[in-house]
Amino acid sequence: MDYFAGIDIGSTAVKIVVIDEDRQVIGNKTAATGALVYKNAQTAFLNLLGEIGLERKHICYLTTTGYGRKLFPDADETISEITANAVGAREVGKPFGTIRTIINIGGQDSKGISLDENGNVTNFAMNDRCAAGTGRFLDMAARNLEIEVSDLGPFHFNAQGTPAAVNATCAVFAESEIIGLLGNGHEREEIVQGIHFSIAKRTIRLVKRVGIEELIYFDGAPALNTGLVAALEDELGRRLVIPPLPQITTAYGAAIIGLESHRFEKQEREEVGEAVVVSSGHGCQGCSCG
Repeated sequence: MDYFAGIDIGSTAVKIVVIDEDRQVIGNKTAATGALVYKNAQTAFLNLLGEIGLERKHICYLTTTGYGRKLFPDADETISEITANAVGAREVGKPFGTIRTIINIGGQDSKGISLDENGNVTNFAMNDRCAAGTGRFLDMAARNLEIEVSDLGPFHFNAQGTPAAVNATCAVFAESEIIGLLGNGHEREEIVQGIHFSIAKRTIRLVKRVGIEELIYFDGAPALNTGLVAALEDELGRRLVIPPLPQITTAYGAAIIGLESHRFEKQEREEVGEAVVVSSGHGCQGCSCG
């Protein structure tokens, strides 16, 4: 059995996926990127291999993606996260139909990606200039509200009043706005709802730049936030496709690309080998090679 790995090195987290030759996920891991990008990614990768009973030599092809993809010199190939995300979403989304639009919210950026019927990227838009509307913004909001990030979803659904208005377009100003809302007596649940609707509106404006088709796939760690999912669906007026492990879609796509590259290279080697045999006369029927 051949195995393939995809490593998505993001601004805040490293996501790793190992698949077999049937594209089945054998194992996955998420770890903090930190300052020592290569060391942390390599350690997480080797730890994952140990957990699933494999060694580095068992990985036929390693593909990296994400902002830190070129910081991992052991990779066989580096690929754009836009392409890797599209490939991963297309594969994971097959049971739901043909994915045509992807919403990805990462640690420090958000993306809208448009696909054609064959899963090829036709357009994309990215917001990487400000942390507002990203995973880091949600971390900041939870910290100021003195709750865990995992509590944002339940707080959203426990709100009794009207969502608080969070209008700032900059993460720094939004932080001040949240503190001001708390000081003015707003409940944390109302503020959480306001934050989610603010992110949803911002995200939808971004995605509209590439076009919103019927089947929309939402990935990235913030897709685990049920309150944010609800806000996006409310603003869009339609359901989103949420994968079981939304944070690893891009790493999974990178692993699939590695599998396909490995097969292509193997086929090329075999064709070259056959050509050499034929040209040397060893391909003739009935020939005695002595």
